[in-house]
Amino acid sequence: MSLTLVQAWAKAKAQLEATGLSGPVIDARLLVEAAADATRLDIVTDPYRTLTPEQEATLEDYLARRGRREPVSHILGRKGFWKIMLQVTPDVLTPRPDTECVVDAVLKAGTEDERVSILDLGVGSGAILLAILAERPNARGLGVDVSEDALAVARDNAAHLGLAGRCALLRGDWADGLSDASFDIVTANPPYIASEMIETLEPEVRVHEPRLALDGGPDGLDAYRRLAPEILRVLKPGGRFAVEIGYDQKTAVEALFREAGAQGVRTNQDLAGLDRVVLGEKRALENPA
Repeated sequence: MSLTLVQAWAKAKAQLEATGLSGPVIDARLLVEAAADATRLDIVTDPYRTLTPEQEATLEDYLARRGRREPVSHILGRKGFWKIMLQVTPDVLTPRPDTECVVDAVLKAGTEDERVSILDLGVGSGAILLAILAERPNARGLGVDVSEDALAVARDNAAHLGLAGRCALLRGDWADGLSDASFDIVTANPPYIASEMIETLEPEVRVHEPRLALDGGPDGLDAYRRLAPEILRVLKPGGRFAVEIGYDQKTAVEALFREAGAQGVRTNQDLAGLDRVVLGEKRALENPA
């Protein structure tokens, strides 16, 4: 007998729990929805709708992959971030709620109609840049990444969101080759995990996400040492920056930006109360006396 939507959800939860995954309720629902071409509302309002044999086979495949600790975002090929939906592949980091704090900080510091140029360093899937552009119709942006595979994902996301006309995506090594004082806003979510800690991460991250986007060197700060002076160089006078950090890196990263000449350096916390985004500004030009 074919499974109903509610039976499929119960089965998926039990199967994921049996593999040792904690809190599998959301994962199970997402996989059932995708396999059965259903919505959350369908599960509530039409719980006894049956799955086709093809849909049941798809669900079994999804559950087996998730049991092997493949991220749901890779299984489904997409992930919601801020107010947009992004395509995701193993070539990019899966966008995380923590990174939404970078978007939130940038948007709160400006106005909806501001005409700004935005640079996102290490653009990956395009999450930060595209989320900001979707909220700021007069803004334009440049995303830079060293990985051509990541840039291909970002380009697809920009096109699907109708934002390709307002952003350029280029291969590069951080800000190398970019002109001085050319951007109003710079954002980044650089690799910040200490090299020796990567093997302790969950398999979803350690096995399935690009090492290049994770490894921050021996102390996790290699990228910030390079980025701090470069971000201040490419910012226009009075321009602002927002960079994601590890929960225990506030003091070190703030110090690097102050040494580079940033003003108003401070740190915002995420929803868990952990230090997450270092913010600041480049000194504005002095008005002549």
